Amino acid sequence: MPLLKTKLALNGMVPDQILKVVATDPASEKDFQMFVQHSDNEILEFKKNESEYFYWIKKG
Repeated sequence: MPLLKTKLALNGMVPDQILKVVATDPASEKDFQMFVQHSDNEILEFKKNESEYFYWIKKG
């Protein structure tokens, strides 16, 4: 679900805008890496703690 919501949010953005995403699903780490490999978007920063995953994604 985090990836779907991210795609929808990015669709409403202009190039070079940055979206911060907070996810709790451990699978999101792999999902987001695959997503940016197949799109013009870029993960600028990634952090995680015990229960959350943080992504800063630049709209391509």
